[in-house]
Amino acid sequence: MNRIVSAVFCAAMIAALSGCSVFGGSGDAVSGNGTVYTDGKYPVLTATGYSIISQQPGKTRDQKVLEAMRASKLDAYRELTEQVYGIQIDSYTTLRDYIQTDEQLDASVSGLLKGAKVVRTYPVSNNVYATELSLDTKVLYQMYQLRGAL
Repeated sequence: MNRIVSAVFCAAMIAALSGCSVFGGSGDAVSGNGTVYTDGKYPVLTATGYSIISQQPGKTRDQKVLEAMRASKLDAYRELTEQVYGIQIDSYTTLRDYIQTDEQLDASVSGLLKGAKVVRTYPVSNNVYATELSLDTKVLYQMYQLRGAL
């Protein structure tokens, strides 16, 4: 249920940030299905990114750990961006004489995130590093309100 509420609110936020007004004059955010989110009811999105330490460039273990920390943070941002903006999937299949000869699947994410916070960064195991991010959608709503006031 929380994922559905998050998805609905994210869709409303995307529409709002793209120029369509989905906010009423009362200061409450209104989603496409009429659900009203008032203060204290904004979903907090979370994402976790992972990176393999041994696969990172670097001469020493410490350098590889630092690179893994950075990579896991970027992976978490990618995950969070997917939640806010969605993911574009392109798929191509080639047939010859009704027999599949090639298949390609591409995925891409694009967006600008503001207000995300690093919750925690830690080693999961001896070879995997993780970073957890959170994004309070109330912050997005407040930034939208400020943008409208300028």
